[in-house]
Amino acid sequence: MKEDITSALVSEHRLILRMLDVLERVARATADGEYRDVSFYLEAVDFIRQYADRFHHAKEEAVLFEALVKNGMPRANSPIAAMLLEHDQGRALVKAMERAAQGALAGEVDQARVIVDNALQYVALLREHIEKEDGILYPLAERVIPASLRSEIIRGYQVAGTHLPGDFSKRYEALVAASEAITNRFAA
Repeated sequence: MKEDITSALVSEHRLILRMLDVLERVARATADGEYRDVSFYLEAVDFIRQYADRFHHAKEEAVLFEALVKNGMPRANSPIAAMLLEHDQGRALVKAMERAAQGALAGEVDQARVIVDNALQYVALLREHIEKEDGILYPLAERVIPASLRSEIIRGYQVAGTHLPGDFSKRYEALVAASEAITNRFAA
């Protein structure tokens, strides 16, 4: 039986999707004038940068995607190229959301619309991205990556997380849970 190489990534997607739900609720409430605490967006940026990007995307980019290339998938004009492009698009949206939130905290007017626009674009992009990975790319990886590479991939995931503090995942799980509790009053 082949060692599973994508279930940990799918599990990480569940937490990311929970944060996307929170971000969408907060953005819609901000747009409706019901929520004005722009510091939330900086917490969301921290989650996205640290958990989704530095932890999760790093495993994909440095480990899984490289294993797919090693196994014959082209780097350009391929699902890998599309996923990498979407990672970069997400990073640009997060940077714009962060700049607008910092501007709003510094007293700049009309930043709420910029924050909301970038947050909602990011939510839409990442939901579609995760759907493609979970539904197409990961099942493909499970089918085509041979048993001889699987242990190396699992070790690569472990190495990718060694530079992070031991409570890293628990800290971000707690952040998402606390954000859900605060924002459950807003309609999805």
